[in-house]
Amino acid sequence: MTHRYIVILFILLSALMMLAVPGTVKFSDASRIPSAHGKYSHAKIDRATHNLVLRSASALVEDQKTGECLVQKQADAVVPIASITKLMTAMVVLDAKMNLQEPLTITSDDVDIIRHSHSRLPVNTSLSRENALLLALMSSENRAANALGRTYPGGLDAFVAAMNAKARSLGLTDTRFEDPTGILSGNVSSAHDLARMVDAAYQYNLIREYTTCKETSIQLGDRIRQFHNTNHLVRNPRWQIGLSKTGFIGDSGRCLVMQSQVAQRPVLIVLLDAQGKLTRYGDANRIKKWMEGSQTVRQKHRG
Repeated sequence: MTHRYIVILFILLSALMMLAVPGTVKFSDASRIPSAHGKYSHAKIDRATHNLVLRSASALVEDQKTGECLVQKQADAVVPIASITKLMTAMVVLDAKMNLQEPLTITSDDVDIIRHSHSRLPVNTSLSRENALLLALMSSENRAANALGRTYPGGLDAFVAAMNAKARSLGLTDTRFEDPTGILSGNVSSAHDLARMVDAAYQYNLIREYTTCKETSIQLGDRIRQFHNTNHLVRNPRWQIGLSKTGFIGDSGRCLVMQSQVAQRPVLIVLLDAQGKLTRYGDANRIKKWMEGSQTVRQKHRG
């Protein structure tokens, strides 16, 4: 009888110890979301990430060269992606080799009547397709992005079809688009898919240049207007950012994707559904600090 009690006690203690083992990334209780799939990547994960706290609901950090997954948190959850959509918009425009110098005119069809988002491009504004692309990527101008899709051969429907065809060609099985701006919550993806999409967008020189442009001045009618990048990290000298895009609607939370050189390695960073204006940037800085700290530890071990 005594032996049986000892065995039972041992089993209970073992179970408690297993529950106490930390996961890969610490979760903020407020940011838990259900995964849309039961599948999770079996990529190698650095177990040291239990020291990294991320408050974005979904996150992924991947080595761009090797594909090694360094950090993941609910990376298969399929969620609205807001203006991250505009990276696909840009790729479709550039793939079509449309005349970037052709003038476009903002019309009432480009006005957001769903979320009534702010725009600095009044109806009847004329600008080149190139400047529309720049403003869509750098300042996340919804009217500019919609005008790019509206003036595509075949119009908006053909443009959205081309966006989804491009997604399929890239193997983005969790990704769907309904409009070129990201205003519609039917534009969805997962962190895993977005890492692939960011890598694909990074292959376009103009997308790299425009998404990392800090600010620009554009002649609109008889006035010169100044526009700024929606990601303030591009102005931070401690960051080496090769591609950047932010996104926000109520259904998506605040999102951020980047290609960056961190701890001497090129990485793809995806942060989705962050609550609070600064959370996604805080997560990005925590990832950077964690990677640089891990690199220091490895160098000490080699020494």
